[in-house]
Amino acid sequence: MAVDQPLLDDGEDSMRRKQFVQLIGSLLVLTSLAGCGPTGETEKVAPEGGVKISGAGATFPNPLYQKWIEEYENENPKVVVQYDSVGSGEGVKRFMAGSVDFGASDAAMSDEEIAQVDAGVQLIPVVAGSLVLAYNLSDLGAPLNLPRDVYVDIFLGKITSWNDERIKKANPELKLPKDRIDVVVRLDSSGTTFAFTNHLSAISDEWRDRGPGVGKLLDWPGEARTAKGNEGVAGEIKRTKGAIGYVEYGIAKRAGLSMAALENKAGEFIKPTGTSGMATLASEALPENLKGP
Repeated sequence: MAVDQPLLDDGEDSMRRKQFVQLIGSLLVLTSLAGCGPTGETEKVAPEGGVKISGAGATFPNPLYQKWIEEYENENPKVVVQYDSVGSGEGVKRFMAGSVDFGASDAAMSDEEIAQVDAGVQLIPVVAGSLVLAYNLSDLGAPLNLPRDVYVDIFLGKITSWNDERIKKANPELKLPKDRIDVVVRLDSSGTTFAFTNHLSAISDEWRDRGPGVGKLLDWPGEARTAKGNEGVAGEIKRTKGAIGYVEYGIAKRAGLSMAALENKAGEFIKPTGTSGMATLASEALPENLKGP
């Protein structure tokens, strides 16, 4: 999350804004999110003599942000907080343009972006979540296992049917259908896409060196379906038989989607749960610059 504190006015309004910034900055949530919902927030209006704080950005933490905002507003009736869940790329864009007080992004602002904000930028790590590969296949009888090289090739468009021999080899006990694999990806500029493609680049030389690489908005191989936001991807997977896509764990869980067990570095298949997400997070350390190398 990027918060431009120097843009805030002096006086009581500034104090209320700073209190909210301190609130969201101090709640470092180490669990994946639970919950999803439409982004159709009605425009809020500050009460007489009150103040409005506006923000925009990432879709995956939106359910949690809305809960925090509700509780903060209940304790501070003179303050309203508007957060628009529009995707990381749009959130950073609005923050840089000065149209919101804070932006939220799964991918940190680059040095070049930060340099364009004259008043300065403060990066605050606020919440962590797990990305999963959710799919729509009925009557499998057990969770689907996906080896690393297999799901990379699914998103490269090389594996196009669910009864492919490489998927069957990893799931000998499952009755896999002949259905076509429909890949679902983000239409909008997305920090979730950045995180997912960062992972694919880390595990696949082909993806990194000869494929799409890393980015918030990609030209995906094959005939990928597109949807806006984590909620949109989850909805498209739920509606489409044979679909698979990347989405935040809590949103996939709330939508009732099946989630694949993915192969880790040790060759074991790990089922996505809140516990496995926390274990992964506990094994990592944030870089000092909060952005990585």
